[in-house]
Order: sequence, then structure tokens, then C-alpha cells
Amino acid sequence: MISIALLLAATVFYAGYNLLIKQSSVHAELAAVTTITATIVLQVAALSVSLVFLATLRVWGVESFVLPAPAYWWAVGAGLCIGAAEICYFYIFGGSAYTEAFPVSVATPVIVGGAVVLATLGAWWFFRESMGIREWLGSGLILAGVVALAGR
Repeated sequence: MISIALLLAATVFYAGYNLLIKQSSVHAELAAVTTITATIVLQVAALSVSLVFLATLRVWGVESFVLPAPAYWWAVGAGLCIGAAEICYFYIFGGSAYTEAFPVSVATPVIVGGAVVLATLGAWWFFRESMGIREWLGSGLILAGVVALAGR
């Protein structure tokens, strides 16, 4: 039951992230040449949440926070990806002199749906996770939706 609650919470938080980053982009677009400051503020806020959680775990008595070296390197790679994605998000949602702004109703499903398909295929290809007919069919349906939305 906790796993389902975590899935739901992550979904709600990620939806909030998309809606809030859109609003930040709209407001940044009115006054700034670049949105990098908003990206940094977003990352500092995310770090703050992690530090509060770390402090909470310490209060609860968790003693060790050491990970094996590969875990750190994979986390660095993930951090680089999400940092670059956040920069892209601000330009996608806010636009710039070189890009048009996309509505959340188009950009978010295209990005998230595309990411789901790419992550599913990447897990199958690189990590050798199994994919049955349900995963292939689901990925195909998501991809069809992404193509339909992207072709606006």
C-alpha cells in the first residue's frame, strides 16, 4: 500500500512541477533574457527538500548515508540529465527569441510520454529488463499519443 501511495505522490508532485514551472517560465519571460536564474532557484529548492528529508532521517535515527561508488556516479548522471531537462523546460514553456512557447497541455504529455517510452526501451536495451506484449503495446499507444500531440 505504501508503494501505491508513493507512486501517487510522485505523480502529483511531478504534475505540480510541470504546472509550476510553466507559470515561472511565463513570469520570467516578461522580464528576463534567459531563464537560467529560475532553473537555479528550482534546483536550490529541490536541494532544500532533500536536505530537510536528510535531517528528518537523522532525527529518526538513520545513521549511515554512505553509498557504493557506482550509486554516486549514476546519481551524478541522473542529476546532469534533470538539470539539462529543467533548462529545456523553462525555454519550452516560456519561449525565447529563438523558440515558441508551448502550452502545458501539449508539452507535458509529449515530454513525459516520450520519456516513458524512451526509459522503457532503454531499460529493455541497456539493463536487459523483460518486456512482454503489455509493455510493447503500452509503449506503442503512448508513442501514438505523443505523435498526435506533437503534430499540432
